[in-house]
Amino acid sequence: MLSFFGDIMKNIGLYIHIPFCKSKCPYCDFYSMRSDSVGYDDYTACVIESMESWSDQLGRKAETLYLGGGTPSLVGGKNIAFIVRRAKELFDVDGEITVECNPSAIEEDFFEMVAKAGVNRISLGMQSAVDSERRKLGRTADRDKVLKCINEARNAGIENITLDVMLGVPDQTTESLKETIDFCIETGVPHISAYMLKLEEGTYYYNYADKLNLPDEDETADMYNVLADELEKHGFVHYEISNFAKPGFEGKHNLKYWNAEEYLGIGPSAHSFIDGKRFYYPRDIEHFSFGKAPIDDGIGGDEEEYIMLRLRLNEGIVFEDYSKRYGKELPTEFLEKAIFFEKQGLMRVTDKQISLTREGFLLSNTIISELI
Repeated sequence: MLSFFGDIMKNIGLYIHIPFCKSKCPYCDFYSMRSDSVGYDDYTACVIESMESWSDQLGRKAETLYLGGGTPSLVGGKNIAFIVRRAKELFDVDGEITVECNPSAIEEDFFEMVAKAGVNRISLGMQSAVDSERRKLGRTADRDKVLKCINEARNAGIENITLDVMLGVPDQTTESLKETIDFCIETGVPHISAYMLKLEEGTYYYNYADKLNLPDEDETADMYNVLADELEKHGFVHYEISNFAKPGFEGKHNLKYWNAEEYLGIGPSAHSFIDGKRFYYPRDIEHFSFGKAPIDDGIGGDEEEYIMLRLRLNEGIVFEDYSKRYGKELPTEFLEKAIFFEKQGLMRVTDKQISLTREGFLLSNTIISELI
């Protein structure tokens, strides 16, 4: 076990994977299955049983709870509420509790049921406010349905809402993206997650890439800059490569990942980082449902991993925090490389910290590889 965990690794983040979808989106490689594969109630019972077992083993509290998928809202408000209430009992969750929702898979009174259980943040998988783009992405709900979900969540008392936006999707242009940006701003939601489309092996988009009318890399980079400019004009802070928030509405659960803090993942394909060790459940619902142990994934939290994760954040690497965590200063060679990238306009270097600029975010994989 690495020595620094006792000082800074306290309350964990708790992630629950709900692997059900009505259908598979053409770009998605997350672990999911058709909704009729396994009973929702049965899977909920497996999640509860796993949480109870882990609670006994760890004896830890959780600051955040995140239900992702898949399409968690598909299992219904009753099951989501059951999981949330039991998680609060077992892990004393008292902070941010997020549920991912697909606007086309939300039952009546869903938001009321989950809000009463303690859910205080909703992540809506909008992807685009342009209906033709949404259909190409496998999303059946139109823009009015997205707006209806936002209003219903607010009526249930949930103000912390984030919308997913995808960049570089088929037939997308800067002008069509502006329509999506305007919609996001008009709704008044306090958080936007914006992801560039990546063609993942095994997906429909990957197999038929030559038939897709995709923007090229330069066009997609321009879209990223347009989105960032517009959101920043309206009070959003670009706090992470793909995330923008009004002050105070940053995603607290995902910040645990980027700060290399501890988290427990429950469900098939869910990953964990506890006591310096990483482990995961395979992409196999039977493995999880039968109560089999997760698979060891080695040691985590070393300096290179911390640097890689922290450079995703606008704040970057704070020298004092790094020194407290690892008991030493950043290597001179690392700082020299950072200064080189600063001269290229890709990094910011001060006497307190180093971080990537927005231009650096676009080349983050290359820059981080050079740095570490």
